[in-house]
Amino acid sequence: MLMAIRLQGMTQEEAVNLTQEMKTSGVVLEWPKEWSSIIVDKHSTGGVGDKVSLVLVPALAACGCKVPMISGRGLGHTGGTLDKLESIPGFNINKSPEEVKQILATVGCCIVGQTPDLVPADKKLYTIRDITSTVDSLPLIAGSILSKKGAESLAALILDVKFGEGALYKDINGARELAQYLVYVGNRLGIQTAAVLSKMDNPIGRCIGNSLEVIESIECLKGKGPKDLEELVTCLGGHLLHMCEKAGSFKAGEEDIKDMLQNGCALGKFQAMLVAQGVTADLAKALCRGEEVLRHTVKQEELKAAAGGVVQAIHSLPLAKVLHELGAGCTQSDQPVNWSVGIELLKTVGDHVNKGDPWIRIHFEDPSLSESQKALLQHSLVIGEKVETGPLVTEIIQVQSQGEKRHNCPA
Repeated sequence: MLMAIRLQGMTQEEAVNLTQEMKTSGVVLEWPKEWSSIIVDKHSTGGVGDKVSLVLVPALAACGCKVPMISGRGLGHTGGTLDKLESIPGFNINKSPEEVKQILATVGCCIVGQTPDLVPADKKLYTIRDITSTVDSLPLIAGSILSKKGAESLAALILDVKFGEGALYKDINGARELAQYLVYVGNRLGIQTAAVLSKMDNPIGRCIGNSLEVIESIECLKGKGPKDLEELVTCLGGHLLHMCEKAGSFKAGEEDIKDMLQNGCALGKFQAMLVAQGVTADLAKALCRGEEVLRHTVKQEELKAAAGGVVQAIHSLPLAKVLHELGAGCTQSDQPVNWSVGIELLKTVGDHVNKGDPWIRIHFEDPSLSESQKALLQHSLVIGEKVETGPLVTEIIQVQSQGEKRHNCPA
């Protein structure tokens, strides 16, 4: 069946029906009627240093939304939100539907893993898409993403579809086609769905790696995070607040999210979510105060810039590849992850750097950093005379009639 879908494609109507059947193959979450317009969520196609959910989810809760995020682990070069959160001692991703409802009632948000009774059809199909070479089928991608979001019974969903070197789609055309397809199917399922296209050439923020990304996320929750991370958080949050009528416009929604980062309300929601999901109150408070409570690696090493000038780019894929080899990620779901392994960028795009300046710090244990890995990291740094930077988000895609046509795999 998967190969037939991949080779012959599906009409949009068929894709909607497939996704609907996958959604109802297990439990569909139910919420109190008064929440019907404020249940929202976000999905990203994944990128290097993508820690947006850790900041956006509590910020949305601080604005009065309910966010029952069902997230995943990292596979390949992209990091998983659940892996990042599990670097915090005690954090429990396994919550029943009743527990999720209780956390939403008291805190307003949670980030949990997929339970065995939630969209079981997706689990079966997902495990065999790789061996049947059907991973790139648009109907199957849409079915996998949107059946899980549909089972959350959402009012609104924002999709962050990335393109560039560190993304699934290297060019914007493939990303746009996927975004348009997801938006169409999502809206046909009854979820108000929109998508943004965002560039994924350079890492997001200055930290890559599970525990380091948690620390950087907390800084962003205090209004002190890197500008690119804040840009994505406020953009995605602004659209969601407007979509669920918590804000009169996208710009007003953006300002509301910024306010929650500046006034401490988003950080308070994050701390409450940690406690609700198993972290002790003392540890959660210490972490949010900026105390060093997460484990550090035994070894650290800094690399120095081979030339002076302005940082034009930092290629994200080599960084992710080295971290993966050092144990920060996995290729199979049962592999252990070293949550402490990571990278700090001491210089980022647009910064001036002198020859011999440290530009990157690697946190690692065993295996040690090899000469070939050092060379790969050094080649990821691009130095020039000047750089022109634009916004990360290049397009917003909302519901539109595409007409009935068949889709098999991206262009």
